Amino acid sequence: MQDEFLHHIKSPSDLRKLTPEHLNQVAKELRNFVINIVATKEGHLGASLGVIELTVALHYIFDTPNDLLVWDVGHQAYPHKILTGRRDTFHTNRQWGGISGFPKRSESIYDTFGAGHSSTSISATLGMAIASRLQGDLNKQHIAVIGDASIASGMAFEGLNHAGVTDANMLVILNDNAIGIDPSVGALKAYLTKAKTGQATQTDNIFEALNFNYFGPIDGHDIPLLLETLTQLKATKGPKFLHIITTKGKGLPEAEKHQVTYHAPGKFDAKTGKLAPKTSATQPPKFQDVFGHTLLELARANEKIVGITPAMPTGSSLKYMMDAIPERAFDVGIAEQHAVTLAAGMATQGLIPFCTIYSTFLQRAYDQIIHDVALQNLAVIFCIDRAGLVGADGATHHGVFDIAQLRCIPNMIVAAPHNEIELRNLLYTASLGLGHPITIRYPRGRGTLIDWQLPMQKIPIGKAQRLQQGKHIAVLSTGSIAQNVTTAIAMHPNPDAVAHYNFPFIKPLDHNTLQEIFKQFETILTIEDGVITGGFGSAILEFANEHDLNIKIITLGIPDQFIDHGTTEQLYDHCGISAQAILEQLLN
Repeated sequence: MQDEFLHHIKSPSDLRKLTPEHLNQVAKELRNFVINIVATKEGHLGASLGVIELTVALHYIFDTPNDLLVWDVGHQAYPHKILTGRRDTFHTNRQWGGISGFPKRSESIYDTFGAGHSSTSISATLGMAIASRLQGDLNKQHIAVIGDASIASGMAFEGLNHAGVTDANMLVILNDNAIGIDPSVGALKAYLTKAKTGQATQTDNIFEALNFNYFGPIDGHDIPLLLETLTQLKATKGPKFLHIITTKGKGLPEAEKHQVTYHAPGKFDAKTGKLAPKTSATQPPKFQDVFGHTLLELARANEKIVGITPAMPTGSSLKYMMDAIPERAFDVGIAEQHAVTLAAGMATQGLIPFCTIYSTFLQRAYDQIIHDVALQNLAVIFCIDRAGLVGADGATHHGVFDIAQLRCIPNMIVAAPHNEIELRNLLYTASLGLGHPITIRYPRGRGTLIDWQLPMQKIPIGKAQRLQQGKHIAVLSTGSIAQNVTTAIAMHPNPDAVAHYNFPFIKPLDHNTLQEIFKQFETILTIEDGVITGGFGSAILEFANEHDLNIKIITLGIPDQFIDHGTTEQLYDHCGISAQAILEQLLN
């Protein structure tokens, strides 16, 4: 049955033609539309279901796109996309050639600011508000919607701190659902909980103290109340702060009950909410689970080991240690900079900190890695999850920059295991003490080994290994992309022609093995799932140049462009590092 209203809404101007009494029905249709699409196409679910009513109210009261609306975090924006002209293409969300799963300026005039990471909205919206004032537009509205625990990040407070001493015409809406991907943590969460129950008064209101005109907390699912409040705020000048209370997963009982699972649940039954059954076949574990189980094993044997994650205990699998040894495993919230320097402080006192952060989020703490860890040569162990191309999350989440970023830092060891056993051995070796910081990068998803829980062994730092002998061409790979190389060689009509070397250490490089390779082969092919510029291949080229070696070196990896979303295989093929693309290079 066709929706009564939603299929007529091609833009917010169509929404604004309706009477307020119709908006609850629009919200119902919008919620069902999101559920039905995500059930079959996958994506982020819980956060978008929680802002259905808010999205409808915002586009009804404000004159978007003339009034500027910024979404933070970006995975809240599915209802926004559907109401702003992308209903008919929403089924392509996060797919190759389709629309992005996050706000994207090049995609729509209604997406005023791209947001794949968190806590950027307040600074961006303040910048827009200041620009409007400088350009003489005193009536334009500027709205930042910040949610899913993003308010606890330091950058959010930097923006609030500045905005509070301006006369910027801006509204910050805190979508308070007490959960990010995992439940929110920290003192600010406790404060917001008090505000919900009326225990926080105007005299100790943190946002009033920052010179914001505070409204709330109010029910974020009550459309008439939202319309009334937003109308009042629209007429109020200066910095304003609206605190709304929502339920993540609202309207789908399973998503409300299991909010962590239904953040991005995969495929599920749209009517019942039940997840699609998992395959019964035995599969290799996910790399993050290998990390999580191994860390717990190491921590039980060594009381100096601690674990740290910035708001990703489930995704990174630090959850295993948090459940078993909660006093030594820390979720610090969406605060990557703090996580890194916290680890540095622990290291100064003889603890062995394992700091697990997604590659894309590690970028947010680059200064701390250099200034607080590497400069002081502190033995922090960085476990970099989601390294390489991550698939449907796209350009904001691909972990392709870490090799180039990290290998230029003095004192830093940079490692990339090619399988689960090598990951375990690297974690074990790092736990014994290296005298330097180390980063260990590994991909999202499953490895290749069923039997991975072998006894751990110490491995030599900076040593490469030959995986296959060959006569004519040498392939040098680092990390799990080695599997694509292995597949390509197996498809080669003359596999004995191709040698394959695994370099688990990008820094320090194995110079002795490189000398042997350069003596034996006239053509070298380097392969990585990071950017070519400044990456592993660049390190090999630098070595050849320093030693005046005249040899043909072909570097394969991520080109000098941002890579959009799609399946990992589609992206491998696009970047020329799929097994088939590698085979074609070998045959040339």
